[in-house]
Amino acid sequence: MFAERATRNQIRSGPEATATLALRIWLFCVAALVLAMIVVGGATRLTDSGLSITEWQPILGAIPPLTSDDWQVAFEKYRQIPEYQLVNKGMSLSQFEFIYWWEWSHRFLGRFIGLAFALPLAVFWFAGMIPRGFTPKLLGILALGGLQGFFGWYMVQSGLSERVDVSHYRLALHLTTAFVILAAILWVAFELARTKDENHIRLHNLSTAQVRTAWVILALLFFQVVVGAFVAGLKAGLVHNTWPLMNGAIIPEDIADLAPLYLNLVENPATVQFIHRLLAYILVAMALWHSFSISASADDERVVTSSRLLAVAILAQAGIGIWTLLAAGRAAEIPILLGLIHQGGAAIVLAIAVWHAHRISRAA
Repeated sequence: MFAERATRNQIRSGPEATATLALRIWLFCVAALVLAMIVVGGATRLTDSGLSITEWQPILGAIPPLTSDDWQVAFEKYRQIPEYQLVNKGMSLSQFEFIYWWEWSHRFLGRFIGLAFALPLAVFWFAGMIPRGFTPKLLGILALGGLQGFFGWYMVQSGLSERVDVSHYRLALHLTTAFVILAAILWVAFELARTKDENHIRLHNLSTAQVRTAWVILALLFFQVVVGAFVAGLKAGLVHNTWPLMNGAIIPEDIADLAPLYLNLVENPATVQFIHRLLAYILVAMALWHSFSISASADDERVVTSSRLLAVAILAQAGIGIWTLLAAGRAAEIPILLGLIHQGGAAIVLAIAVWHAHRISRAA
């Protein structure tokens, strides 16, 4: 049996190994770009730049205003939307240019990521370098990336007529899709190296419960991303800026202010922040317990290492979240640097969780 497994997991060599390495490097580079996109998206939101470009032009939109007349035209279009009329009335052209460049950079990076994925994919495909079974996965990621562009415009569109900001529901859709794309890219990259990484026999002593816990943590992280988007969209980080209590209470008094009651779960900033905090506590507790459990029983040091790194990352992310919350209370706004670290940190935590889930699933 050991001989059969060793043969099945034989290390790739020659041209196949070169192709696999090239595919993995490409996917990890695209994943890094997606992570950067998540951070730039956070900067766009924190600088209130997301509504500065009022049109969706997938091709011509890549060209920014080039003349003073072009800038005046773009500025005049922005003056027609509620955000300018109710929030930024009297804004100067230079102030508009600042927010315009943030939004343009966000959209341009999205276009660049699309090309950075589609063009190499076509080359690898026509060169016959993609292993069997991986082409549908890669095409699925490409399709999801195209859909993400539409989701971005769908989000922006919600703030152009009757609102002064975007819908937090659409923001959650857009942000969560970005995290799904990041996770999918990383999973495929890890799968490409699976036979190489598992080229030896080992005993693991992993239980079904331990494997399931890794997947539950990953699922809760995705749910936390959704709730985090709600926090951002509702500006819930600007209420109850105390910790560990919420203005002196474990459960804030205004947690059920809206009627009907269920609306509080998705519309009440205090309730949404409370859920975000509660999920963070659950994730920290689960990650620590999971890491201790794995360390005590698993024979595979790689799984032990990934479980420990996941626990540390989640604990650090919770600490950054608390720091951001308290700093927002002192400044009466979300500090941009801390906000970006927290959003980028969420992407890093998810990447580690995907890595760990892949390792523990293949090791069991």
